[in-house]
Amino acid sequence: MKTKIATFFIMLIFWIIMSGMFDGFHLGLGVICCLLVAHFSHDLLFPAIEDPQHSWVRDIIGVSLYLPYLMWQILLANLQVAWIVLHPRALEMIDPHIFRFKTKLKRPISKVVFAQSITLTPGTITVNIYSDESGEHPDEFAVYALTKEAAEALPGEMEERIAKALEPVNG
Repeated sequence: MKTKIATFFIMLIFWIIMSGMFDGFHLGLGVICCLLVAHFSHDLLFPAIEDPQHSWVRDIIGVSLYLPYLMWQILLANLQVAWIVLHPRALEMIDPHIFRFKTKLKRPISKVVFAQSITLTPGTITVNIYSDESGEHPDEFAVYALTKEAAEALPGEMEERIAKALEPVNG
């Protein structure tokens, strides 16, 4: 129950900061949305409460150190996609691929962060994450990439940094 309450207040503060709306309608909508998010996903924000082997403080520090890297990668990918789109031979440079690769990430939150990082990076979109339960393709990602170079860069350094930030030290 503590994790739901903490998640609710964190989400509500974030909602208020991001919306900038302080009237009753928007605050009420924020409360309702934050209650739903807290109810359904509290274990994503605070997995260490259920798993005493893992520290949520370490997760927060790890993600805080990962975010500048992600922002840099988003900037670089934006410039690369802009270059391709504006290039006179753009159609020759675009070589779309959907490919699969196996991830070494084990925690669900690590996989979600990785999938969202891929999708936030222009020129790539996470199409599917296959879980251990699927049986056929355990721990695989399906990703669309605009160019062959973007496809070859994954999983690569981004996965390594997420593993360093969110995966257990001894795992």
